[in-house]
Parts: sequence; C-alpha cells; structure tokens
Amino acid sequence: MVSLVVVAIFLLQGAPFQSPQAAAFKIFPAAGSLTHHQITEAAFLRKMAEVCRDVATARGKDFTLPINSKLTATTVQRACSSSYSYLLKLSTFNLAIIQTSLSNAAVDGNQFSTAHHFDNEDFKNGRDLITQGIAAVKVSIKKGNYLSARSSLGKVCHTLQDFYSHSNWVELGSTAPFSTLIKPERPLDNLAGPKTKTCKSCVGEDCSDNIVPEVVKQKILTSGYFRLFSSTKPAGKCSHGGLFDRTSSREPTGGINKDDISSSHGFLHKRAAEMAIRATMELLEDIRLATGNVAFLRLMGLTQTSVMAFVFDTTGSFFNYIEVFKRVCFSIIDSRRGTSEEPSEYVLVTFNDRDSGPLIRTGNADTFKEYINLLLASDGGNFSNMCLSALLLTLTQAPPSSDIFVFTDAAAKDSELKSTVETMMESTQSTVNFLLTSFFSLHSEKDVLPTRLIALSDIQLYSDLAHVSGGQTMEITNTTFSQVTSVIKDVIIADLVTVLQIKRNSSKAENYYFVLDPTLSNVTVYLNGDSLFFTLYSPTGMSQSCSVADGPLGSILTVGNLRRVKLNSAKQTGEWKISINSTSSYTLKVFGQSSVDIHFYFVEIFKGGHEDSWGQSFTRPFIGRNATFYVSVTGGDSVAVTDVFLVEASGSDVVSGTTKSVGATDFLVSIDRIPEWPFIVQLKGLLNDSSSATRFQRQSPTQHKGSRITITAQSQNIIHPGVPLSLNFTVASNATGINYTIRARNDQGFNVSFPSSLKLGTGGIAQGSVTLITPSDTASWMAVTLTIEAEAPGSTDLNYVTLRLTVSTANAIFSGCYSLSMCLTFFWFFISHCI
Repeated sequence: MVSLVVVAIFLLQGAPFQSPQAAAFKIFPAAGSLTHHQITEAAFLRKMAEVCRDVATARGKDFTLPINSKLTATTVQRACSSSYSYLLKLSTFNLAIIQTSLSNAAVDGNQFSTAHHFDNEDFKNGRDLITQGIAAVKVSIKKGNYLSARSSLGKVCHTLQDFYSHSNWVELGSTAPFSTLIKPERPLDNLAGPKTKTCKSCVGEDCSDNIVPEVVKQKILTSGYFRLFSSTKPAGKCSHGGLFDRTSSREPTGGINKDDISSSHGFLHKRAAEMAIRATMELLEDIRLATGNVAFLRLMGLTQTSVMAFVFDTTGSFFNYIEVFKRVCFSIIDSRRGTSEEPSEYVLVTFNDRDSGPLIRTGNADTFKEYINLLLASDGGNFSNMCLSALLLTLTQAPPSSDIFVFTDAAAKDSELKSTVETMMESTQSTVNFLLTSFFSLHSEKDVLPTRLIALSDIQLYSDLAHVSGGQTMEITNTTFSQVTSVIKDVIIADLVTVLQIKRNSSKAENYYFVLDPTLSNVTVYLNGDSLFFTLYSPTGMSQSCSVADGPLGSILTVGNLRRVKLNSAKQTGEWKISINSTSSYTLKVFGQSSVDIHFYFVEIFKGGHEDSWGQSFTRPFIGRNATFYVSVTGGDSVAVTDVFLVEASGSDVVSGTTKSVGATDFLVSIDRIPEWPFIVQLKGLLNDSSSATRFQRQSPTQHKGSRITITAQSQNIIHPGVPLSLNFTVASNATGINYTIRARNDQGFNVSFPSSLKLGTGGIAQGSVTLITPSDTASWMAVTLTIEAEAPGSTDLNYVTLRLTVSTANAIFSGCYSLSMCLTFFWFFISHCI
C-alpha cells in the first residue's frame, strides 16, 4: 500500500521588503544539503527503528531493517508493526514529524535571539532554552497533550541542531554529540572567554583554515558572531559568515557556519548535519527514558492518541430521551474498546437551559460509562439550552482532532456563539457530530404522527456546524437507534480520509465526480437532506438509484434524513459520478480508509537573518490577498501532485493554484487570492506503483475562511505562576469608527480579563490588552493556549489569533511575536531605514 501524508501549507505574502539572508540549516531545500526538516525526519526514523529493534530483540523476534539514511516512514512503520505484533499508525507517524518540523521552522522567526541559534558564543542561554524545552515536552507528554509536546520538541530540535552548524564542535574533531546540551546538571566547560581570539581571516573565499590553531588544539568551544545592522564584534572573534552577516567583513573576515554546502565551512556541512541527526536522536532517547515506551510511541504518532468527547443535554425536555442516548454512548465506547482505536481519553460536558459544564475527563472507559450512567434530566419543558457554550468549552479544552458527539433535543439559545464555535472547529480540526431527538413522540404509539420538536432553522444551525467540522447531523428515535449506532461507527474508524465533500443550498439537479484509488477501503457515501433523490454511477457505467436498497454498487441505509451508501468492495478504482436532485439543501460526503491523507496549516513566510523560513500562523488569512501553498509529500516517492484547489464549501466556485516542483516530493502552489467564501482544500495527483499510475483525490474535512480583520498579539512565551501576564494586541481593518466585539479564552480555564469591545479609530486600528492569571500552584512547564477574537458587528466577519504559552518559574529568554507579520513589519521598516 502506498504510504503518504500531504501537508498543504499557506505561505502568506505580507513582508513589504526583501530581506537580508544569512545561513542556518536550510528550511527550503538546496542541492546536496540537508534541511532542518530532513534532519528531524531522519532522527525520528532512526530512533523509532532503534526502539523497535530493541523491542523485537527483547521478544525474541527478528528485526532485519537496516538503520541508515535510506529509511522511510513506510519501512519503519512496517518493521515496528511487526515488532509490536499490532499495526502501528503510518498517517499519524508522518503527521507527528510534520508538526514537529513546522515548529522547528518557526524558530527562525526569532531573528534577534542569539540563544535560539547559538550565535555570538551564547552557549549558556542556548543550553537553557534546550533544557527548559525538554522539561516542557515531558510535562506535556505526561498530561497527554502530544500536540504541545511536539510544538516544544520542534523548537528544541532547531536550537540543538543549529549548535552543530554554528559552533566549532565539528571542527574540534568531535566524534559524538555534545550531551551536555541536554543535561542541565553538567557544567559547560572550556568555553571561549570574552577576549579569547578564536579566528583569523579567511584567504579570499577560502575559510577552511580560519579557526585559530590553539583553539582547536585546546578544544575551546566558540560560535560565530552574526549581526544584521552592525559590523561590530569582539576583537579576534569568528563570524557566522554569509552575504548579510555584516561582521564577516571585519577582521577576522569570513565565517564558520556549516548550514549548507555553499556556506563558509560548507565542506563540513554533511558532518555537521549527521552530528545534528545523532544529537536529535539522543534527545529523543532522553525523552523516551523519562516517559516510557507507550507515551513515546504516542509522541511519535505511531499509536492512537485520539480523544472521544460527549456533550450531553440535561434540560428537562430531554427527560424522556436520556436513556436512549446513554445506550448510544455505551455502544460507541464499546465499539472501540480493546482495539488499536480505543481513545486515550474520554471527555464529558453537560449543559442545560441555564449553563454548561463542568468538563470531566478520564482515560478509563468503565469510569467514563459510570459518569454517563449518573446523568439525569429533570422532567419538564425548557425547549432551549446552552448547547453551543458546552460545545465551545469542549473544543477549547479537549485536544485537537477530537471526535465530539453532541446529544440534544432542543434549540440552542446561545446561537450568537456560532461564529466562535466555527473558529474553534477550524483551528482544532476536531470533528463534531450532532445526534438529535427532534420529535415529541419518541415513546408514542406507532399510530401517533410525530411532531417535530426543534424548528427546521435550529436543525440547520446544527447541520451547518457539523458540515464545517466534517461531521454529520443525525436524528434518533427508538426505531432508528441501532441504525444510528451503525452509522456512528463509520465515522470513528481509523485512517479516515475525505475524498469529496459538498454542500448545496439550491434545489437544482447536479452531477458530482470523484476518483477512488487502490489505497481506499470501506468507501462510504453520505447524503443528508430532505426530499433527496440520487443515482450513483461506477467507472464501468453501472448505476444504482436511491430506491434500490441493495444493488450492484452498494447497500443503502436510511436514518431520518441521512442516507448511507456502503460501496461494494470490488472494482472501486476509477472515476465515479453521482447525480443528485433535491428540493431543499443537502450535503454530500465521500470518505474511506486509506494511508493517503492530506493535512494543511496556515503559515506566514518570512525572510531574514537565519534563512528563508516560515512559522505556523494561528490566524485566518486576509481575504483578497495572494497566498502560496507549500505542499510536502512524505512517506512515498511514487506520488505526484497535479492540482491543488480552494473549493467553495457551499457552492461550485474554485480558486486554482499554479504548481511548481521545488524538490522530489515538495511543491509550491501559487494562489492569486484568498476567496470571500468559506473553502475546503482539494488535492489531486497520481499514485504510481510498479505496474501503473492511478489518479487520487483528497479534500480537507474541515472548512476554512478568510477574514478582512487583522488581529496580532505579542507574547513573551513564558508565564509565571501567580503573576498576571498582560498581553497587548492590535485589531486592524479597512473600516473606521466601528466597535468590534472582543473575546478571549484559554484551554486551562485560568482567569482572563479583556475589553468587551474595541472601537477602530483613525487608520482602522485599535489596541487592547488581555490579562491572564495563572494560579500560584500551577505546575511548571504546563502548556497554555490563549485565543483572542475580534468580531465585526452583526457577526459579519471574525478573526482570531492563538498564542501558545508555557508556565515556568524561569525567566523568559526571548519575547516572540504573534503573528510573525507584526514582528517583521517593524523588522523590515528598521532595515529599510538603517542599512
């Protein structure tokens, strides 16, 4: 089976000036050189192969996979699955590497921090960054927050890897990594003093012998100085080197960096990169020993780390239905117990007509079922509730990519939170399914005509939210209980990928086409809507209408207004067509199981001191401006990406991209504008095997939007227990004199204060401040995610910015920026006036 994960990444073009560039292990590929991503990936693959080899040996099994530079995610996953006697996850393994690498790349946003890159002989602060980051990784793992752990790990890896490129460790003849960097208890010995002369001038372009012989002989550790704005450096010190390092033109001239083969010490690039791989492996081993093999496998993405969350209505109107919904919950839980898909954690949030919460979590399925069994609803009316408040609490505090099920029989009285809930679905990429009992007559006699309890407009609200997340809305009665349970099991299977997702608000007849490839299995078609008629056509021209429950192409199950088509397993490959005719709005989704998947993240591209790079952007892109996808194909060399589109979520408009290859499996896709409408990312390409090439397509399950609001915030990254942290933020728009609603929340439930609104003054800009207070007994190195929102009047537009903070008693070494564009606007303005 072909192994593939595709990461589609927005590179937002916002920097008004072309920046100076210096070297660091490259983020973008260069011929013959290794990038930070390649170094990180190689370390992940080799370390996992080593761990699996040791497990196999301990169990008396053979492990024949050579551990070398030719490892791939596919070969490692297969070998590890054999070692552990059950199938480990390929798609999430690839995703873990990607998430770590994205965080790694973002460190180059800290252009002025010598500690982050071991410039200017800043060894103590650099080592502190590494050891503090390792502590944060371990705490996040112990709390089950693997996304935060990978974020911290990526940052640590960048700084650790830069040590071997920016210092003279390799030039000293070292044959092993400098383990002291990950061991805070060890002393940093034999560092060059402030007045120690470490370099002599290069001979023209030849810098192969520019380190002072006494430094090499005495094994004195130094690193290059780098400055963008000044050529000043201490007398006799080495420079980083490169065209835009102004210190490299001052005696002693030249540099010592080994960031690629064209660098000042590029002849040592491959040795430095190999040492960086080994050092990253040593770091991973330290984490494994501290957290254990089970947690380490989850960090690496090779075992299940999903979370299942239930959001439960306990209003009086739900009294007659609560036992039915409990049975549904127990069926969902039991369907995954004892399997490789059993969630690592369960979450329960209740709500009624007055409030929502609290949030309860446990890793034990039996304990969770006891919590559910204790749920009660008071008899009575109250046909509205705080459903969206409860869902927002769940999205805020449950980990990303959770499976969330909402059970209710009434309208949401807090519907004003719809836009906020959508942003959280977008940022967390969690899937939300609504299970509704929308009839009075759940327990009525069969001859009693059911009366709809929830208005169609309220059901549409739930349906819209489900579609944004890639989930479904289903109606439950006593007679459809078993059918709904069967449908639910479809949407919680492993390696679920989306082939096509459509929403239409019109009633005209339309044809839709989708391609099924050989890697897909258990392909299912969902159609949700009233008065809906369809005919399905196979690649061979065979057809089946919706009136045929069991036909030549598949079996059809009807549950309320949902129709599920399970395709027959044989002869699925090729282009399919489905013709739909409906008198009302409807949704269509085609999905299945496959190792071929797509993941994408918004990022901001920046150019500067340590090479062209990007950092993940935790905000919506600006409508109407151009953007670029960076598409990285990992896990298989036999895949070619041919097309990438932004597809209108509720219509037929498309924004096409222009694709350019920048490596064997990497592509740049230029998009001329972010559309006004909500969109889904669609990717098409070719899967090649030894005999033929077959087409494939994938879509992102989560819907996304652009915005005409810009919101930026500055953070020092570190928050101290018991000490209020004030974060300044800026809201900007083309509109002036308008009040924007402001909201702020965090995933730990800490106290947070903020202005309820801001009025945009001259220039369409307003500034505010958010204050976050962490309890004094908060554990050090806990990760905190803070989100700030700005919403236009009438909920016509909304944007947000998400900040990732770490609780620590240590002092912050560097104050970062959210978003990067805020830092860079000042950065390039300063450069343009000073250079």
